[in-house]
Amino acid sequence: MNPPICAPSSSSCSYIRPHSCLTCASRNFKFPLLLPQAICTTQKVYRCSGGHVEASINANPLKTCIVGKISTGWSEAQPLVSRRSLNRHLLPVEALVTSTTQDVSNTPLIGDDKIGVLLLNLGGPETLDDVQPFLFNLFADPDIIRLPRLFTFLQKPLAQFVSVLRAPKSKEGYASIGGGSPLRRMTDAQAEELRKSLSEKNVPAKVYVGMRYWHPFTEEAIEQIKRDGITKLVVLPLYPQFSISTSGSSLRLLESIFREDEYLVNMQHTVIPSWYQREGYIKAMGNLIEKELKSFDSPEKVMIFFSAHGVPVAYVEEAGDPYKAEMEECVDLIMEELEKRKISNAYTLAYQSRVGPVEWLKPYTDETIIELGKKGVKSLLAVPISFVSEHIETLEEIDVEYKELALESGIEKWGRVPALGCEPTFISDLADAVIESLPYVGAMAVSNLEARQSLVPLGSVEELLAAYDSQRRELPPPILVWEWGWTRSAETWNGRAAMIAVLLLLFLEVTTGEGFLHQWGILPLFR
Repeated sequence: MNPPICAPSSSSCSYIRPHSCLTCASRNFKFPLLLPQAICTTQKVYRCSGGHVEASINANPLKTCIVGKISTGWSEAQPLVSRRSLNRHLLPVEALVTSTTQDVSNTPLIGDDKIGVLLLNLGGPETLDDVQPFLFNLFADPDIIRLPRLFTFLQKPLAQFVSVLRAPKSKEGYASIGGGSPLRRMTDAQAEELRKSLSEKNVPAKVYVGMRYWHPFTEEAIEQIKRDGITKLVVLPLYPQFSISTSGSSLRLLESIFREDEYLVNMQHTVIPSWYQREGYIKAMGNLIEKELKSFDSPEKVMIFFSAHGVPVAYVEEAGDPYKAEMEECVDLIMEELEKRKISNAYTLAYQSRVGPVEWLKPYTDETIIELGKKGVKSLLAVPISFVSEHIETLEEIDVEYKELALESGIEKWGRVPALGCEPTFISDLADAVIESLPYVGAMAVSNLEARQSLVPLGSVEELLAAYDSQRRELPPPILVWEWGWTRSAETWNGRAAMIAVLLLLFLEVTTGEGFLHQWGILPLFR
């Protein structure tokens, strides 16, 4: 499948990109009384040539969307009516709030409360010695390697096995960017700047950093929150777009921690699950892109290449992950901002960092770069759209691997937009997001703000997991039918056969206490 290429102001546009509607994105769950924020936003239509559109209407009146199918194979969701017109036919917001919900309009922002903000991020190894244990923590997460329920007891043995095998190559990558990830240092800096910005806006708050797979772990941040006596907590994942594999994984961890601690059960909190649609974030991204375009000899001829971290297709199509819908809307909003600045470059979106035999979101970044080179694109500006801090995916994968691939593919000019880091507009907007969420701490997160709302609205940990990961079930395989020959299906089944063989091997190792893993001293490390 060829990657979409769109030039918003050109009559030769070859791609339709409507605003995405999450309620049409193959979702199998219901919203928890948060409908006003989940309604499709106003539609946006680009001219398209060489394709035809087929429209279908969902029978559910609360999920009414037109789904456009383009001849190239892309399928997008098109809202049938705008948010403003649909709201006139819905019950008022007050009618959605049960009698047991506290009245947020009368809730003081601070008062005698101690406000805390918990920043959630992935984490990364700070030294080369940290690489293997970091990888172990990563692969020990059932959201990263999903085993059949019968084999869940092998999660840690398999994580140890995979982390040992992958550590040497990963160390090479981290060595090439200075011997470790800068993620913790940058996230700490973002936390400090956010604290200062909140203070300047007359909201004294303590800001904590909780990493999912390395220090400071989320558990460590929670212990400090308890020691500081925080009474109202705003949870802010540093992922602009929500995914059950990133923000969702951290929320599941928080859910387990909250459930087992009486102090945390009584502590009021709310989660800002995504914030890609916020004006400050969009403007900050526009500023960075506009600045980097000026470094090219002919800025108007540069292809803007949005590269997002990928997720398996099954996450979106079967588990209801809103990530793809939010990512596509995010790109639309940034391009709208650039159009206001008279910047109408062609652009495209692709997904990077896929691993394993399963199918991931397409188009893939590496394949798209090669295709663009074949089409004669000579100048490319990479935009790491899903990252707000520099780390291995930007400094090594984009700056080294993809740049080399681009030059080999005939692209002559290469540029890359830096991650947001502590960009002032971005930090100030995060502070505003925290302040706006405070009235909803401990209350149902129904917002009446006129600003664009995220496709995933505010909510508590429990509300969000109930809506976006209610069954906590294993993800289904992306390909269900066997195809003979050298096909994607055959590769997938070969991968499954190899996984079964590895599981059987590990089972024998664990049960018998003999074998090469014990001889190498791998398994005894955590027995």
